[in-house]
Amino acid sequence: MNDVLISSLGDELYAAAKDCCVLDPLTSRHPDLTIDDAYRIQQRLNARRIEAGERIIGKKIGVTSQVVMDMLGVYQPDFGMLTDAMLYEEGDVILAASLIQPKAEGEIAFVLKHDLQGPGVTAADVLAATAGVVACFEIVDSRIRDWKIRIEDTVADNASCGVFVLGKRVVDPREVDLVGCAMKLEKNGEVVTTGSGAAALGNPLEAVAWLANTLGRLNESLKAGEVVLSGSLAAMVPVAAGDSLHVAIDGIGSCSMRFA
Repeated sequence: MNDVLISSLGDELYAAAKDCCVLDPLTSRHPDLTIDDAYRIQQRLNARRIEAGERIIGKKIGVTSQVVMDMLGVYQPDFGMLTDAMLYEEGDVILAASLIQPKAEGEIAFVLKHDLQGPGVTAADVLAATAGVVACFEIVDSRIRDWKIRIEDTVADNASCGVFVLGKRVVDPREVDLVGCAMKLEKNGEVVTTGSGAAALGNPLEAVAWLANTLGRLNESLKAGEVVLSGSLAAMVPVAAGDSLHVAIDGIGSCSMRFA
């Protein structure tokens, strides 16, 4: 795929995000689209965000749990970039109209104190590089109509990033069972989904190691101070104006948010 088309598709996705509108799947219009092409489109999309004044503050790992793979029909993980414009603190109100077709995921966020540069990064390396873990929400969103995505569509669309909300409690990861920790997600006071740390590629530490090694092949790295969302621990939950959400993860803490 040539550079002109790459830039054009990245610009389309950027405009769709800004205008809160949807596009037909890129893969339906360009059947020869590859994952490498999709990451180049993602780079163009994020370059537009940076040109507009946003700042990269972390990364996210997508499609890590089997239940999300089955929901989307996408069967391999991907990654996207997090910017300061996507970050909300617990207690903030998110305007539903600022998103298109949002779904909530309960996740474990890692806050890094050291860089991680692949290849060869292990789970032990991730543990040593982590300042703390936090319960969080990722509100995924898709600029692709009706979430009719293939892996190339979601990669190009910055791994379907929307916004994310961090809890207030930061915990030493050495004090937590990151694999066995149970997660409970409530919507409007009712439990709607449950899961555990093992949903994130078997171990959230392994998920972050996968990301560091994947970035290493692209001559990129995870940076000290960045936030890394390690992947959904259960099914995605559709959300709309008026919804209140609460997630609790054993040993880590909780996070709440509200849509208006």
